[in-house]
Amino acid sequence: MGGVVGKGDSPKKTWVPETKLEAKMVEAMQRRASEGSAMKSFNSIILKFPKIDESLRNCKAIFQQFDDDSNGAIDHEELKRCFHKLEISFSEEEINDLFEACDINEDLGMKFNEFIVLLCLVYLLKEDPTALQAVSKKSRMGMPNLEATFETLVDAFVFLDKNKDGYVSKSEMVHAINETTAGERSSGRIAMKRFEEMDWDKNGMVNFKEFLFAFTRWVGIDDIEDEEEEGEEKV
Repeated sequence: MGGVVGKGDSPKKTWVPETKLEAKMVEAMQRRASEGSAMKSFNSIILKFPKIDESLRNCKAIFQQFDDDSNGAIDHEELKRCFHKLEISFSEEEINDLFEACDINEDLGMKFNEFIVLLCLVYLLKEDPTALQAVSKKSRMGMPNLEATFETLVDAFVFLDKNKDGYVSKSEMVHAINETTAGERSSGRIAMKRFEEMDWDKNGMVNFKEFLFAFTRWVGIDDIEDEEEEGEEKV
C-alpha cells in the first residue's frame, strides 16, 4: 500500500513519498490547499455524505460502460480505452501507476470502488488547477456533476490537512473532530477510529488515495459490490 516513509523510530516532519504518483498527489494537494477550503467543520463533511453517496453510485453506469467483458472489474486495457474515450491525456507510465495504485487487491482488475478512487485522482492530477473555479469553464473530464463531487472530496481533505503538507496526520484528525464536538468525551475515540480506518499502512500519515478508499467505505460504496456478488451467487 502506498504511503510515506519515516526514517528511524521517531516520526519526522518531512515525509518522503514512496512513488512518483504519490509525489504528484501531494504536490497537487498542496497547490489546492493554498486556495483554502470551504468546509467549516467535520460535521459539514458528514452532512454531505448522502449527496456524495448518490453521485458516486451514479458512476456505476460509467463503470459498466467501460467494463467491456462485463466481469465486474476494469482491466488495464479497458482502462486505457476509458482514458481515450474520456479524452484524458495521461502517459502510459501514468496510467500504469494509477492502475497499480488503485488495484488494491492486486487482482489485475479494478472493482467499482477502486475505479471511483482512480477517477478522483485523475481529477486532482489533471493539469488545469483552475478548471472548476467558474462553472462556465470547460469540464476537466466531461463529467461536470461527478467532478463537483470530486471537488467536495478534495475540499474535505484540504480541510483536514491543517498544515497543508499534502497528508493528514493523527493530530490533524483529532483537531478537526474536536472543533466539531468540543466538550464531548467520545470525540477523541471517534477521531482515532476514523483515522485508523484511513491509515491503512499504519505509518501515522494519510495521503489522498487512502482518504478516498476510506470515504467509499464510509458512504457504503463497498456494500454495492457485496450485495451484487451475493445476488450472483444465489442465481
